[in-house]
Amino acid sequence: MAETVTNWAGNITYTAKELHRPHSLDALRTLVAESDHVRVLGSGHSFNEIAEPGVDGALVSLAGMPAEVDVDTAARTVRVGGGVRYAELARRIHEHALALPNMASLPHISVAGSVATGTHGSGIRNGSLAAPVREVEIVTADGSTVVVGRGDERFGGSVTSLGALGAVTALTLDLEPDFEVEQHVFTELPLAGLDFETVAATAYSVSLFTDWREPGFRQVWLKRRTDQPLPDFPWAAPATEKMHPVPGMSAVNCTEQFGVAGPWHERLPHFRAEFTPSSGAELQSEYLLPRPYALDMLHALDAIRTTMAPVLQTCEVRTVAADTQWLSPAYGRDTVAVHFTWIEDLEAVLPVVRAVEKALDGLDARPHWGKVFAEAPRVVRERYPRLGDFRALAGALDPSGTFANAFVRDILAD
Repeated sequence: MAETVTNWAGNITYTAKELHRPHSLDALRTLVAESDHVRVLGSGHSFNEIAEPGVDGALVSLAGMPAEVDVDTAARTVRVGGGVRYAELARRIHEHALALPNMASLPHISVAGSVATGTHGSGIRNGSLAAPVREVEIVTADGSTVVVGRGDERFGGSVTSLGALGAVTALTLDLEPDFEVEQHVFTELPLAGLDFETVAATAYSVSLFTDWREPGFRQVWLKRRTDQPLPDFPWAAPATEKMHPVPGMSAVNCTEQFGVAGPWHERLPHFRAEFTPSSGAELQSEYLLPRPYALDMLHALDAIRTTMAPVLQTCEVRTVAADTQWLSPAYGRDTVAVHFTWIEDLEAVLPVVRAVEKALDGLDARPHWGKVFAEAPRVVRERYPRLGDFRALAGALDPSGTFANAFVRDILAD
C-alpha cells in the first residue's frame, strides 16, 4: 500500500509512492544514483510544493541518518548532519559553552532545510540562518559528494539552494561564545508616528505582531542579550501577562518572558523546544523587502487590513541583515520581513495573498521560498540579480536535473 506523506501543515500531500529514509551515507548515495528524480523533504515545514518530487520521483527524509553534531571548541565551529533539527543542535552547542548567533521562531525545523530556503530570525545585525554556514557537503546526482566552502566561487549559490543542487548531508557552521537572553514584551504600539528604524534597533532581536484588526501592533517582543544595555521602550506599555503571538492563545508553550534571563537557545525562538507541534492548523506567507521600505510596506498593508484580517491569525514584522547567498531573500540588502500566519483554508487565503502582493508591488518584495505565494515565476526571477549564476551552478552540479522539480524549473527558467 502506498504511503501518504504530507507536509507539517497538511496542506500538501506529496505524490511520491513512498518516503525513503536511508540510514547511512552509502544508502543515500545508492538511492540518489539509482533515481531519475529526487527531492529531500527536510522537516516538512514548507507550505508549498518546493519538496514535491513528482509521482515517479523519490521523496527522501534524512531524519534516519546519523545525527552528527561534532563541535570543535578550538575552532568554534560545528559540523551538523543534514537531518538534525535546531533544537537538538542548540542543546549540544550549549553544552560546549558556545552559541549560534540567531534562531528562527520555531526550533523544531531542520538545519539543512532552513538554510536552503532562506529562513531567518530577527535583528538588524543578524543575518539569515545561512549566514554562519562556512561549508556544505552535498550528495549530487551520480552519488558522489561535493564539498563547497567559503572562498570557493560556488559558495554563494550552494547554501540557500532550494535543494536544487543535491542532498545536503552536512553543514559546518561558525559559532560564538555562549550568551544569555532575556525577553520583554510590550503591547499596543501605534503605527502612526512609528520610527521603525529606532524600534527595530532597540534590542538584539525585535519582533512586532499585529492581527491587522486595528492599525498598529498588538505586541512587541524584545530579546535582549544580557551583555548588552537594557532597552528603553517608551512607545508602548509593558505586558502584564505572558503573551502568545496569536491573540487569545495560551502562552504556555512560548519561551520565558518578563525579563527572566536564560540560555540563548531558550529565548531566541518564540516557542519552547520541548513543545513539539505534530501538525499546524495554519498556512504561512512571508515577503522580504529592502529595509528602507519598511514604513511604506506597513502603510500599504494597513490600507488593506480589512481584507487580511478575516483570514489572518497573526502577522510578524522582523529585520534581517544583508547576506551573500545568491538566492537568499536577504541577498545584498538589509531587509525587513513581513510574515503572515493564515487560517488553514487555501481557497480563502489565496485571494488575500494576491491582494498582499498587489499592495507590495513596487517595493521589490521577495517571497520566502518555503511559504505560500502567488507571484509569477517571471516576477520572482527578476528580483534575484545572481539567478543566472545559480542557474549555471545547478547546470554544472546537476546537469540531468535529478534534483529539479516543477517548482525549481519554474524559478530557473531562462
